[in-house]
Amino acid sequence: MEEKLVCIGCPRGCTVKVEMEDGNILSVSGNTCTWGEAYARKEVTSPERIVTSTVRLTGGVLPVVPVKTKSGIPKDKMFDCVKALREVELKAPVKIGDVALADAAGTGVDVIVTKNIENIEKM
Repeated sequence: MEEKLVCIGCPRGCTVKVEMEDGNILSVSGNTCTWGEAYARKEVTSPERIVTSTVRLTGGVLPVVPVKTKSGIPKDKMFDCVKALREVELKAPVKIGDVALADAAGTGVDVIVTKNIENIEKM
């Protein structure tokens, strides 16, 4: 079986072909840099994604704050992560890097705040 992927490892966007048999990678071709091969191998065996979203914020100059996973989480856990974020409500002030949700969807990866937001009283 052959899988074709567009690599996101660098700006070139190479079309990478992965030859597989019985769940094992036989070969990777089409990449023009080492990132392409690493990306393709990871994507066909255990794909991960960064989840970006917003969570509710009370007492802030904005009603929500942007957040993202600190690193990639298994692709099949994305919706569980987003579902859990619906229940999160933070209190201002918040700072970049604050943990909004620890161990998102049991992945061991935290969801962190990506914008500094002050209390409404400071304004």
